[in-house]
Amino acid sequence: MFNTSLYASRRSRLISQMQRGVAVIPTAPEVLRNGDAHYPYRFDSHFHYLTGFDEPEAVLVLIAGAVPQSILFCRAKDIEREIWDGFRYGPDGAKEKFGFDAAFPIAQLDEKLTGLMGNQPALFHPLGAHAPWDDRILALRACVQAQVRSGITAPNEIHDIRMLLDEMRLIKDSDELGIMRRSATISAAAHIRAMRATRPGKMEYEIEAELLHEFRKNGAQAPAYTSIVAGGANACVLHYISNNALLQDGELLLIDAACEVDGYAADITRTFPVNGRFNGAQKDVYELVLSAQIAAIAAARPGAHWNEPHDTAVCVLAQGFVDLKLCHGSVEAVLESGSYKRFYMHRTGHWLGMDVHDVGTYKLDNNWRALQPGMALTIEPGCYIRPAEDVPQAFWNIGIRIEDDVAITAQGCEVLTEAVPKAVTAIEDLMRQP
Repeated sequence: MFNTSLYASRRSRLISQMQRGVAVIPTAPEVLRNGDAHYPYRFDSHFHYLTGFDEPEAVLVLIAGAVPQSILFCRAKDIEREIWDGFRYGPDGAKEKFGFDAAFPIAQLDEKLTGLMGNQPALFHPLGAHAPWDDRILALRACVQAQVRSGITAPNEIHDIRMLLDEMRLIKDSDELGIMRRSATISAAAHIRAMRATRPGKMEYEIEAELLHEFRKNGAQAPAYTSIVAGGANACVLHYISNNALLQDGELLLIDAACEVDGYAADITRTFPVNGRFNGAQKDVYELVLSAQIAAIAAARPGAHWNEPHDTAVCVLAQGFVDLKLCHGSVEAVLESGSYKRFYMHRTGHWLGMDVHDVGTYKLDNNWRALQPGMALTIEPGCYIRPAEDVPQAFWNIGIRIEDDVAITAQGCEVLTEAVPKAVTAIEDLMRQP
C-alpha cells in the first residue's frame, strides 16, 4: 500500500529547510533508444524520493513560507493514450493518491509557474542536472522580471536544491532500509544462482542471463547497473561489460551485479573459480582480499570517519602484497609510495541508495565525515594483477573483488548482502551442489 504520509513528510522537511521561496524539481525525461523506441523509463531519484510518482512528464513545485504548498504538474488524463501506453493518474487522481495540495496538467506548467514565482525571494532547482530545464527555468524567471512595473518581483536568489536533498537522502529511514534489504536479498539469490550455473565452456553472457532471470523472477524492476561478468583476464578490467567471452577451466569469474527494487539499488561483487576449486595462487590472493574486506566491515561503525574502512583495507592489502612478493620493501614504504595502487587502484566503497553511487558528500569542511546510523555504503576491496616481468606468473590475470552492502546502525553495521557465500570453503561447497 502506498504510504502517502511518508512522502508528504519528506516534502514538508524539505520545505522547512528551504525556509522561503519556490522549488522546481522535474522528473527525468524519456529517452529514445533508436527510431521511435524508448529506453525503459526510469524516474529521477530526487523527484521520486519526494513524490513516489513514477510517470514521466511530471514536475514537483514546492512553496515555502507562511502558506507552504506542494504542487504536482503531470500528464492530463487521456483514455485514448492509455489504450496505447497504459494507465495515467491525471492531475485529479495524482492529487488524491499522492497527497498533493494541488495538481495541474503539465501543459499549464509555464503559465502557472510564472505566477508562482512572483514575489518569491528565492528559487530552488537542481542546477546543471539537465541543461534544457536550466534554460527553461531561467526563461520563466525572466518573464517574471518583465512584470516589475506591475510591482511583481522575481526571485533574486537561485540555489541548487540538491544541496538540501542530498543530505536528506544520505540518511535512510526504516522504509528505505526495508526496500534495500529486499533488493539485497534478490541480488544475493541471483549471485548464488550464477555460482551454481557456472562451469567451464559456458559464455559470460549465459551467466549474466541467470542473474537477470533471478532479478525479474523475484519482482525487481531492473538491474541497478550494467552487470559485470568477467572471466579470467577480463576481471582485471574494472568496468568490463562486454560479457561475451568463453569461461575457461582454471580461471576465476568476477561478477559485479545487483538489481533495483522500487527505486533502490543493491551492489554485490563475488569472485569464484569457474571449475569450482581455487588453485594455490588464486586462493592466496582471494583470502587476502577477503581479510581486507572483513577488516573494513569491522571499521564501518558510527563515529568512524568515512575513509576509515578504506584505510583499514589498504593496510591489510599492502601487508599481503609484500608477503606475496607483489610489492617490495616495508609495508610503511609501500603505503607511503602508493606502490600498492598498481594492484589496488580504486576506493573501498561508495554511498548506496536510490542511485547505485548514491548522493551525499564524503567530506565536511574538508574533513572525512563521520558515519552515522542510517547511512548505507558498499565495502569492496580488490586486487587486479596484470602480466608483467616482475610479477610471478602464477598470479597473472587474477582479478578479485569482494563487495557487500552495509547499513550503519547504532551498534556497528548490518551487512545487507551477507547471504552470498564468500569464504573459500563455502563457495566451493556451493559450487559442488547440483
